[in-house]
Amino acid sequence: MASENSPLLAYRLLGEEGVSFPANGAGGPAGAPARKLSTFLGVVVPTVLSMFSIVVFLRIGFVVGHAGLLQALAMLLVAYVILALTVLSVCAIATNGAVRGGGAYFMISRTLGPEVGGSIGLMFYLANVCGCAVSLLGLVEAILDVFGADASGSSGLRVLPQGYGWSLLYGSLLLGLVGGVCTLGAGLYARASFLTFLLVSGSLASVLVSFVAVGPRDIPLAPRPGPNGSSLPPQVGHFTGFNSSTLKANLDAGYAKDYTTGAMMTFASVFAVLFNGCTGIMAGANMSGELKDPSRAIPLGTIVAVAYTFFIYILLFFLSSFTCDRVLLQEDYGFFRAISLWPPLVLVGIYATSFSASMSSLIGASRILHALAQDDLFGVVLAPAKVVSRGGNPWGAVLYSWALVQLVLLAGKLNTLAAVVTVFYLVAYAAVDLSCLSLEWASAPNFRPTFNLFSWHTCLLGVASCLLMMFLISPGAAGGSLLLMGLLSALLTARGGPSSWGYVSQALLFHQVRKYLLRLDVRKDHVKFWRPQLLLLVGNPRGTLPLLRLANQLKKGGLYVLGHVTLGDLDSLPSDPVQPQYGAWLSLVDRAQVKAFVDLTLSPSVRQGAQHLLRISGLGGMKPNTLVLGFYDDAAPQDHFLTDPAFSEPADGAQEAGAPALSTLFPPPRAPGSPRALSPQDYVATVADALKMNKNVVLARACGALPPERLSRGSGGTSQLHHVDVWPLNLLRPRGGPGYVDVCGLFLLQMATILGMVPAWHSARLRIFLCLGPREAPGAAEGRLRALLSQLRIRAEVREVVWGEGAASEEQEEEEEGDFVNGRRGDAEAEALACSANALVRAQQGRGRGGPGGPEEGDGEVGPTTALTFLYLPRPPADSARYLRYLALLEILSRDLGPTLLIHGVTPVTCTDL
Repeated sequence: MASENSPLLAYRLLGEEGVSFPANGAGGPAGAPARKLSTFLGVVVPTVLSMFSIVVFLRIGFVVGHAGLLQALAMLLVAYVILALTVLSVCAIATNGAVRGGGAYFMISRTLGPEVGGSIGLMFYLANVCGCAVSLLGLVEAILDVFGADASGSSGLRVLPQGYGWSLLYGSLLLGLVGGVCTLGAGLYARASFLTFLLVSGSLASVLVSFVAVGPRDIPLAPRPGPNGSSLPPQVGHFTGFNSSTLKANLDAGYAKDYTTGAMMTFASVFAVLFNGCTGIMAGANMSGELKDPSRAIPLGTIVAVAYTFFIYILLFFLSSFTCDRVLLQEDYGFFRAISLWPPLVLVGIYATSFSASMSSLIGASRILHALAQDDLFGVVLAPAKVVSRGGNPWGAVLYSWALVQLVLLAGKLNTLAAVVTVFYLVAYAAVDLSCLSLEWASAPNFRPTFNLFSWHTCLLGVASCLLMMFLISPGAAGGSLLLMGLLSALLTARGGPSSWGYVSQALLFHQVRKYLLRLDVRKDHVKFWRPQLLLLVGNPRGTLPLLRLANQLKKGGLYVLGHVTLGDLDSLPSDPVQPQYGAWLSLVDRAQVKAFVDLTLSPSVRQGAQHLLRISGLGGMKPNTLVLGFYDDAAPQDHFLTDPAFSEPADGAQEAGAPALSTLFPPPRAPGSPRALSPQDYVATVADALKMNKNVVLARACGALPPERLSRGSGGTSQLHHVDVWPLNLLRPRGGPGYVDVCGLFLLQMATILGMVPAWHSARLRIFLCLGPREAPGAAEGRLRALLSQLRIRAEVREVVWGEGAASEEQEEEEEGDFVNGRRGDAEAEALACSANALVRAQQGRGRGGPGGPEEGDGEVGPTTALTFLYLPRPPADSARYLRYLALLEILSRDLGPTLLIHGVTPVTCTDL
């Protein structure tokens, strides 16, 4: 929501003093790069040069000669359709808000989050670094082909010495020139790019004119080596001028061996070469930090560049097919020089495209690196890249990238890296398409780009086509890139990233959860698929951490809500005191590692607040069906924040600057004897209210004494054996006989079984106790219960106990379950009954597998102990005046039993059907 600190206020037309704010995020903090590049210089020129690269001069004959005109046009169309799909996604994202520096990385990270965005951004950066090195090495080889001392052919000055060291020297000198241009800023880069654009355009113009102006001629080709080291007879290529027979001969494919590698060409290999040369559509987007209006320049400039290069490629394909025979096309990929009116101008074009591609890659890499460094995703490793000049030029990132390119140049031959570079580019393109697809699928109201020529179909097709092209170009590089992306994402996830970017994953989750919640029809609920959905009312979490974790174990994948009631009346308060508390409670959930929602309310009393939470917590078919309360007794509350390792130690990762510690967000525990927010009367009334609302009730006592290993998230491996005891009968009114099969008794069995499914409780043994009826022979009730347990697939040990009060209670008139204190039994007799039941339970807790006395003395072993006891919770009396007596009897019944859950179930939860 927008507030007084909302960034939306930065988009006011005028400030308080009438000073206008810059549009489209063009302003920024001091030291930010000056936005001064136009659409043409900042986007069109670098994108055109990147998409032409050296392919436009040296690979036209390769593509048309092997694939033929028809397949070449099909390849070009498919390649540009793939690129156009990504361009549509780029245009949509760029016109949906202010775009800052970083180009594709900024778009991806602010949509998919820092983990995915940071990993793909780093891969995109490395692709640009390696792409710069590849372009420089290609430029060196192109120069040495003409001026090298060992150059073949009759032409060339042959003045430059050759060899690995010399090639490294030439590449380093050219890299120094490229780095110098980029270090001096985007303005000089734009002017240098414009100059190379003019040179390339002039060279292409001369080639186009030469196709028309030059007459037919025979072009001698360099001899090719034979199979046994001998040279094949020299061949002659023919430039026929415009000739329909030449066109007809060049229509169909004629795949042959590539004379530079000796490999047999196929449709896939030729298509990969063509596509490699076209992957430059992000060159303009990488300059987003220097553009005057990136939201307008990036879409417009990229579309113009793509359309222009597509037209030039088609024109060159047609002209080559009309005028050159297949021998010339397949055996001399640089035939433009042979047919040119002035061959040196073609060389200028080749050198200019390679130089501009290296410049574009280096300055694009530096901008991506600077954005990564400013986001501080990789820590001090990228700290030097944050340095900027007074004018905002990130020269630190340029020098950082220059050093990496120099290291890559040391590898010498980089042909093997060419496919990796293209695959990394395609990963970034696929991520941009995925970002746009996610935004479209999320249906967020704030995703309303001014560019509307896209849909989720184009985004999905773009993702699929980029992935397909990755594996078509290089399956190994594609698999390795995806593995690298996964490793980098895991690293960034472990480090933790900023949480204020607004992740599209949250919008997608909201969209899907809403859709499936609507389909979760409560009218189709079935007892087979019942699961506990808990509402735990918490006063102060300092004293209830063990109960928080125990309830988390009992939920069995169901809804778990932490509820808290703040006392007060909104009419008498200046603002809602509840909203600021959510952050502390959510931090509590994270630190306690429980899967719970938080629901807070403001109410004049705790009882009314509990009613509110019982009614309104949850949504649709996910609403609490069980209320969990701590037991109301006089025990002094403990401060588990001081003893729990998760709260006594610093949280993982660096704490945000200025953020208060979690221990300071909740008040200290209530002092013994201090007044409580909830009276005993209201406590029992809250239990009664929940039962009236058809909610199950769980009262938890002494959970702080639970064994710590049973509350851990591990497997609960421990040398100490524990029991979980279940008493499925109302011990304050035992009836014997079939009393264990009522709804409440089965609910106790279900809850105990659910707890046993938790890994931490796997080793605990479940014991079920039955009270013998006055006229029932031993073994009869046990047999019926074992048969029932077999039907319910519950594994437990069944024990019968003699309940001395059973006969007396059976002789009395049947009483209402809720009025067990109303009958002929007086207060003293009721308390005696509760004491007797308590003694019975405690006696059974001391009976391990070694007999009534537990393990034999001196045997050196510790017998099993009861870790948790499940007791039947009677309904509160109908008369509210007897609430205090009811609570006193519950206290006597559960006194000194250790961790105990008193449970009353009102809904059927077990089923014997499939």
